[in-house]
Amino acid sequence: MDVQREIDTRGLNCPLPILKAKKALADMLSGELLRVVATDPSSMRDFQAFARQTGNELVQQETAGTEFIHVLRRR
Repeated sequence: MDVQREIDTRGLNCPLPILKAKKALADMLSGELLRVVATDPSSMRDFQAFARQTGNELVQQETAGTEFIHVLRRR
């Protein structure tokens, strides 16, 4: 997957991973991919809701040990 930008939100709890993702997406072009690495377990459902509410596509979610990885496509 060709990700244009990645942000590290490890150690941050809701709503900070979402807020950082929202800020990063605002600086990206339509269709570009953003990868967010988080450690907050609630980020799984938070990013699903964020994608539904904003129209950005949640391309992928995965769990890797204690990390949660989210890939969003900018609308």
